[in-house]
Order: sequence, then C-alpha cells, then structure tokens
Amino acid sequence: MGFQLSPGTQINEIDLTTVVPSVLTTAGAYAGYFSWGPANKIILVDSEITLKKTFGAPDANSANSFFTCANFLSYGNNLSVVRTIGSTSVNADANTAGSNVVIQSRDVFQYQYLNNITNNNTLGAFVAKYPGVLGNSLSVAVCANTSQFSTWTVNNGTQSIALTGFFSSAPNTSSYTSSLGGSNDELHIAVIDAGGLFSGTKGTVLETFPFVSKARDAVNLNDGSSNYYKQVVFNTSKYVYAVDPVDYANTSSIWGSLAANTNFATTTTNQYLPFSGGVDDIGTDATTIGGYNLFTNKEYVDISLVLSGGANATVQSWIINNITGGAGSSAANTRSDCVGFFSPPAGAVINNSGNEASSILSWTYTLPTSSYAFLDSGWKYQFDVYNNVYRWVPLNGDIAGLCVYTDNIKDPWYSPAGFNRGQIKNAIKLAWSPSQTYRDTLYSAGVNSVVSFPGQGIVLFGDKTFQNKPSAFDRINVRRLFITLEKAIGKAAQFSLFELNDEFTRAQFVALVTPFLRDVLGRRGITDFKVVCDTTNNTAQVIDSNRFIGDIYIKPARSINYIQLNFVAVGSSVDFSTIVGSNP
Repeated sequence: MGFQLSPGTQINEIDLTTVVPSVLTTAGAYAGYFSWGPANKIILVDSEITLKKTFGAPDANSANSFFTCANFLSYGNNLSVVRTIGSTSVNADANTAGSNVVIQSRDVFQYQYLNNITNNNTLGAFVAKYPGVLGNSLSVAVCANTSQFSTWTVNNGTQSIALTGFFSSAPNTSSYTSSLGGSNDELHIAVIDAGGLFSGTKGTVLETFPFVSKARDAVNLNDGSSNYYKQVVFNTSKYVYAVDPVDYANTSSIWGSLAANTNFATTTTNQYLPFSGGVDDIGTDATTIGGYNLFTNKEYVDISLVLSGGANATVQSWIINNITGGAGSSAANTRSDCVGFFSPPAGAVINNSGNEASSILSWTYTLPTSSYAFLDSGWKYQFDVYNNVYRWVPLNGDIAGLCVYTDNIKDPWYSPAGFNRGQIKNAIKLAWSPSQTYRDTLYSAGVNSVVSFPGQGIVLFGDKTFQNKPSAFDRINVRRLFITLEKAIGKAAQFSLFELNDEFTRAQFVALVTPFLRDVLGRRGITDFKVVCDTTNNTAQVIDSNRFIGDIYIKPARSINYIQLNFVAVGSSVDFSTIVGSNP
C-alpha cells in the first residue's frame, strides 16, 4: 500500500482466497473434410445434431470425418471442429457465368462484401454461404413488386412452387421508410432447396425473409434491429448471403440507398435465381495439416484430446510433432497439454486377413514415439443412418470419447480401458479383433488392442501411450494425470507473477497447491506428494534473476495391467494356517 501524506483512516481489502482452478479435460479437437459449413475456422460442436446442422450430413467423402466426430460426441459434448477444403473449392452462386469465388466463413463475407452497396454483380444477387457442390442445390426467389405477389410461383425445372402462401401479404412500403418520405422498399425472399440435397425433397422452401427492406438504414421499429435485406440475410440465413441488388441492371443504382425520400425501384417480374458453380475439393495432407495448425496455440484454444480420424501417417506424425508433443520435439514447439489418438490405415485391418499385425507394426514405425500419443488397433463397422448404408470408421474418435466418459464418471487419472469403462458404442463389428498372441505383440509395440469378447461387447483392452521408454508415462492415465495437474497448478501459479519472491509468497504458493493435491490423493490419482518452495530452491541467484521455483513431487497411481490368480488344491486334512501366511 502507499504511504499516507496526512492523518486519516485507510481501508484496504486483500484477497488471499485464490485456489487451484478446475481445468477442462474433456475437450476434443478435429480437422478434416466436410461437405458444408464454415471452412478453416474452429467451430465448437456439442452434439451429433449440431454437427449435422453445421457441417452437413455425411457422404462418401466426408463419412470418416463425420462419424469420427459423431462417435466422440456420443461420449461427450465438447468438440472443436475445423472443416478443411482444397484450393479449388468454390461457392455456388446466382451468377450464371460463374465466379470461382471462395468465401470460407461469415468473417470473410463481412469483410469483403457485406458493407458494399454493390459488388459489381460478381456473384450475382446471392451466393451460397459455404464452398462446395452442395450449394448447387440452392435457389433464391425474390418478390420486390406489390403487383406481382398474387401470382408468385417459381419452377425449379421439375415442379412449380407457389410461394404466396409463405407470406402474409404483398411487399409494399415499410413504416420506417414511409416515415422518412420513401416508398416501395419492401421485398420478400425465399431460399429453396431446388435439388433436395439439404432437405431430401426437391423444391422444399428452407427459409423465408418477409418484408425486408431495400434501404440500408432501415430498422424494425419494434426493436431497433436492422431490416436491410442484406443484413437480415447475413444475420439469420443458414444457407445464403445476399450480395447485390436483384435485377442488377435496373435496381443497382437505387437499392442500398438511404430511406429518406427514396422511391425504390421495383423489379418488373419476380426473380428466380438458381445456384451453380459450387465445387468440392477434398484437399491434400497439407490442407488437413493447415486445419490442425489452428489448434497449436494453447493460449487461443483449450483442448485435451486430439482426434485424427482417417488421417494418414504424414498427418498423424505432424500432429504428434507439432501439437501434442513427440520424442524429438521441444515443449516450446508443442502444446504438451493434450493427447493425440491414432488408428492404423484402413488397409492394414480391412480385408487384410492374416497380415493385420504386421501391417499395424509397419505403420507404427512411421510415427514418432510420444507419451502424448495413443494408438489403437483398427476400424469398426457402423450404420450410416443418413444414407442407409454401413461404413468402416476409424476407432480413434471412440477411444478419445472413452477418456471423456472416464472423466465424467471418475477422473482423468483413471484408465479408460477394460470392461468397466472401455466399452465401444455404435459398433456392428470390428475389422479385426486381435487374439491374445497378437495382443501381446501389439502391446509390446505400444498399440492398444480393441477386442470383441463374446457376451462382453467390443472393448478397449490396453492403456499404453506410444512411449518407448519404460516409465510411469507409458500409461495414459498417468500422462493425463500430469496434464491435469500441470494445467491446473500452472493456471494458479500465474497469480504469483510480479509478486515479491519472499517467504510470504512462497508460503502462499505451498498453501495454494497442497490442498489441491490432497484432494487428488483422496480421489486416488496419486499415492503421495511433496511441495517444495523455499530458500532451498529459490536461492539468492534465482531471486536475483527474477525467477520463482516450485518443485512438486508426485507419486502417480498405477493401473492394473496384469492379474495373476493362483488356485492351490490341498488335502482335506490340511490346516490352512500352516501353509498360508497371514497378516498380524
């Protein structure tokens, strides 16, 4: 506190109630190809329903990505997803000449197009919200003339669609524009699934925007929100953006004007604008890596579990070396606060009878070893309800999901394997269920088998990390224990920054950490601990260099991997006390 310069009473409030905070241990991350949705942007997804709404239903190209995510979400509700697209992906639009424009997300559209009154009709009047072929299924109908409303019908090539019934009355002049001396500013907009790819039925009206305004300053008088048609569509449409005035040659000089004293141009006929030109591009390994690169900064996004889906060894190795932490990478270059989950190539276990184990081992040789990596043994067969087919899907989404399930019913320092917590959901069968002999071989190489047991279901039957050095960190429960402790105590320690390195601060740190570790001890995560933060490690040299050291010694709890039961037959006359030792 400062020194007082004159007599008086000074009251200060000192907060010494800082505690070690809880940290997120159930957050997953995935980057891969989807047929719809914002691209190259992290989107938080909480359920399979949200996944479908955001990134579209799966198709042959996106099934691995979709079901890897959906499988993870069947165990938890916190997944950050990045849709990756190739360099030739294009948004569908209403420009019949085609535009070859890519609008990856609403941020891009807002920056490049939204605030321009006209965009030289580059994209036509409307553009699909996201890149891809799926946008070609869309069309937009516009009624901007009062006299044309009663006969407002469009034809998508196979059927006539009457639109009058979707709106209560004809567009005319809004109250806002009328009050400023303007007229004819209202229009109706309908977004139609002409091809049926979104709704499953051709000609379905997906969205309507009634009584929106051509005036860029127009507002709804009841709540003050913008009623300018471009802004309304931008704020609320799930499928399209409004780019330029409809019937560009006749309306571009008027639409987007201020409402005051403007007689807005009306179209001579209702406009029907089918979309075309949308292009899909699955991309390359570099494309996928670019998506995962968005997860590298732990100050920007908090994740604990990285799903790799059907990614190949090139991408898998990049994840280990640049996100989770590999044997050859420094902590400064990786997050080192999350675990990556990896499945072998599909060809190693699907229709590869007799060669599965050797193929899996060959795959492991291509990956960097790491206690932050967890390898499983294969793929599962599951039903795709969206397309009424069965698909092979890698298991790593499920394995990461088991960690979430374990966190929810126990704690991160419990193993996610075994019959209690390792049951795989949504599986018809496995591509390969390793026998004991093969399980032994794979486990020695750091691969955790997923096994189909008669009467017991499909179970994760191993909890090794992909660390080749024998230590406590070659088990995932220990690795996740230390991630949890390091995250939580690290966040708490930030409040010691810029404090004085004296006996009070050091004692405060010990008092902060000790109750937290006692709680973990009571919840069976560790068997013992010791916190040292005094002059033995904070020497004069350390203090003079403006550093602060806290040494935290942990004895982690270990999971049971091997059980030996000895059954001994003895004669009827034998006294058990003479052959079996007993505790005093």
